[in-house]
Amino acid sequence: MDLAIAITALVVAAPVMIVVALLIRITAGGPAVFSHSRVGFGGKPFNCYKFRSMVANSEEVFKAYLEANPHLSREWEETHKIKDDPRITTLGWMLRKSSLDELPQLFNVIRGDMSCVGPRPIVKDELRRYGDHLQEYLRTRPGLTGLWQVSGRSSVDYASRVAMDSEYVRNWSVWLDLVILFRTIFAVMRFDRAS
Repeated sequence: MDLAIAITALVVAAPVMIVVALLIRITAGGPAVFSHSRVGFGGKPFNCYKFRSMVANSEEVFKAYLEANPHLSREWEETHKIKDDPRITTLGWMLRKSSLDELPQLFNVIRGDMSCVGPRPIVKDELRRYGDHLQEYLRTRPGLTGLWQVSGRSSVDYASRVAMDSEYVRNWSVWLDLVILFRTIFAVMRFDRAS
C-alpha cells in the first residue's frame, strides 16, 4: 500500500515538485532539497528528504538568534520549534504552511525508510523524550503523515505528540491508516495549524 500510494502521489505531484524546486533555486539559491538524519525503524538512522525552507546558512543564523534571544532557548528545548523562526524564508514559510516541503519524503517511502502513515520522524536527540514509549516508536517506520499531523500539528505539545505516536502504534490497522490519510487532506488546508 505504501509503494502504491507513494508512486501514484509522486507521479501526480511531479509538476508541482519541479516548480517548487525551481522557485527555491531562483529565490534562495543553493540546493532545492536537503536531507537530515532521522531515526527510523529499529533505531536505524536514515536521511529524511525535504524541500529546503531555510536560508543556506541556517545553523549560523539560528545560533546567533538564540544568543540574542536566550528566553527562546527553552521554547526550542521543549518543542523543537520556534515561532517566527528567522531561518525560514518567505517561500519556505509558504511551503511549510501547505506541507509541500515534505513532498520529497515520497522518495523515503519508496526507499522503505518511511511509511505513508506513522509517527513523526524525529532526530536522535528527541529519543529521550519518548521515555517508556520509546520501544513503541522504534517498532514502526516514521510516516509522511500521522495521528499528530491530523490532530492539531504545531498546536499540540510534545508530550501529547508522544502519546499520539504511542497510541497509533498500539492501535495500528489498515483502516486507521486510511482514516489518517483521508484526514490529512483537510489537515494540510488548516494553515493555522501547520508547522
